[in-house]
Amino acid sequence: MNIAFLADPLSSFKTYKDSTFAMMREAAKRGHAIYAFEQRDMALENGIATAEASRITLTGQLDDWYRAEPGKSVPLSSFDAIIQRKDPPFDMEYVYGTYLLEAAERQGARVFNSPAAIRNHNEKLTISQFSQFTAPTLVTQSATRLRAFHAEHRDVIFKPLDGMGGAGIFRVRDDGMNLGSVIESLTDLGRRTIMVQKYIPAIVKGDKRVLLIGGKPVPFALARIPQAGEVRGNLAAGGTGVAQPLSARDREIAETLGPVLVERGLLLVGLDVIGDYLTEVNVTSPTCFQEITDQSGFDVAAMFIDAVEQATGL
Repeated sequence: MNIAFLADPLSSFKTYKDSTFAMMREAAKRGHAIYAFEQRDMALENGIATAEASRITLTGQLDDWYRAEPGKSVPLSSFDAIIQRKDPPFDMEYVYGTYLLEAAERQGARVFNSPAAIRNHNEKLTISQFSQFTAPTLVTQSATRLRAFHAEHRDVIFKPLDGMGGAGIFRVRDDGMNLGSVIESLTDLGRRTIMVQKYIPAIVKGDKRVLLIGGKPVPFALARIPQAGEVRGNLAAGGTGVAQPLSARDREIAETLGPVLVERGLLLVGLDVIGDYLTEVNVTSPTCFQEITDQSGFDVAAMFIDAVEQATGL
């Protein structure tokens, strides 16, 4: 197949841990042709969705890891599969990119994850569709409601709805220290909607990343354990990743959500589970492929490319 990756600049990849690199490496190993382009390389001209895409050859090294041919403007529908791997922020430019990818779909392109599905599944808010698995949660702009939630639950986590990597997450304990400041800052004085959740003490054992591929769970999760003094397990915030078999609860959550989400066009999903609770549903560019593979021996990238091949029917 000709597989194109919409990604951030290739020069920014940390190949020892990058999941997109793992996907590319597995696809190339199978003989598929690899192409790459950035969001800024896309265009919609006379109704045709195109991109200035470069053919990529992998060198087999981890540092100087690729060779890129000069980019050529081609219809996105000319690829057998397009893998959407652009990282957030999920701003309006990101949304515009999904519109261009949707145009490509109408012209015959196969895009994973579906651009409409990415737009429709906010990574924080989607948990509300599966409330049987969530801790007490409130989404609002209202400082009065946010204060009342803290008064009821006493130990809570505040987070923005568009953050990534643990950015903007605050814990406010029973003493209410900095409660007003956190609310004012995150809501921009009541002009921005945010989320607050009851604190889950099991975070000390890790914020588990459970991957769904083609609606089926990867049998190992990556528990991202916060460093001392932190409430965030995110690897970007200094957490330590430990691969472990899925618990019975992890599997229950994954097997409930998997068929629903893949039916909606989400081939790859990263569930975040703390203890027994679902906290996020990541659909933009879920990671942790290499950490799970390196520690467990389970080849996550192979499972993903299997799913792409099956979804395209090629």
